Amino acid sequence: MARRVVIVGPAHPLRGGGMSTFNERLAYAFQEAGDEVEIVTFSLQYPSFLFPGKSQYSDEPAPPRLRIKVLINSINPLSWIKAGNYIRRQRPELVIFRYWLPFMGPALGTIARIIRRNRYSRILAITDNVVPHEKRPGDTPFTKYFLGSCHGFITLSRSVQQDLEKFEPTKPNVYLPHPLYDNFGEAETKEAACAALGLDSRYSYLLFFGFIRAYKGLDLLLQAMSEPALQARTDIKLLIAGEFYEEAAPYYELIRKLQLQDRLVLRTDFIPNAEVRHYFCAADLVVQPYKQATQSGVTQVAYHFDKPMVVTKVGGLSELVPHGEVGYVVEPQPQAIAQAILDFHTSGKAGPYAQNISRYKQRFSWSRFVQAVYELAERVRL
Repeated sequence: MARRVVIVGPAHPLRGGGMSTFNERLAYAFQEAGDEVEIVTFSLQYPSFLFPGKSQYSDEPAPPRLRIKVLINSINPLSWIKAGNYIRRQRPELVIFRYWLPFMGPALGTIARIIRRNRYSRILAITDNVVPHEKRPGDTPFTKYFLGSCHGFITLSRSVQQDLEKFEPTKPNVYLPHPLYDNFGEAETKEAACAALGLDSRYSYLLFFGFIRAYKGLDLLLQAMSEPALQARTDIKLLIAGEFYEEAAPYYELIRKLQLQDRLVLRTDFIPNAEVRHYFCAADLVVQPYKQATQSGVTQVAYHFDKPMVVTKVGGLSELVPHGEVGYVVEPQPQAIAQAILDFHTSGKAGPYAQNISRYKQRFSWSRFVQAVYELAERVRL
């Protein structure tokens, strides 16, 4: 039986990074299951003083065949009431909120409480983070306010599931691994990808991809590039693809200090979806040197394009990257990261890792994710 599903969270015309991409791909997955789906998103997600990037809005075309309604202003309570009443009157069987930051707790928690007045809609939340990477005053009460408005929860890592259960020990929850990002197109040859990006395909490229923030550990990777054994490998370059979401000057100073200018390719503007496949297909190895993490959509893009990975032993990263099978799980230290990179380039594991990835990634389907969401919804109490 077809259900009416509303997803509340970032989507076009917001950039939103991985969350917008995830929410739009999830909407397609519900459509593929026969459901009627709408995304309710933000007219303003962050006030300008809180937004670290260049623009909150995308200049890419809207995703086809998706209903997206722009209603929520994160700092305007009147918009929260309007959005809540809009969804409440529709009486969807299922409402799925995307929760990643305590700042959103008041807006999303108020919307959810208004929807609950219809005594019909089941309200679930995909909680990317419960304890934020960067702490601010008000985190705990804002998070409690939002979590208290929901019937059940989906976490994308077991570490977040553990955090969640400290706040909501009795409500049903389920851990569901992040599905594949399969919406960036088909793989292309390294030569074609490098040509599209203006790169020399004779080099081996390490890819650091995504918004640049302190917890993602780009400084650790830069220091790893200066380790003597890795520095001697003049055939390896680091491709940094993603917009700075904090002050860029310390990174440029570190690059200058370590004399890495000739060993890097910097593409530090926002990467549109249409170009994502070029970066992953140009890369030989994807490196996620995070200092803190819950999960990362970068992993699932790498899986889609059959790219081996180096990830650090933090949060939920290692849950999805079996060490020695599809890549490396190492301590968040420059020497350990450098050692893994060198092993990849000297041990002949590139081929076997790629073959293992093509088999391992089959478990990360969107249809499995949607079915598990249905099963969780059946467990909740209105």
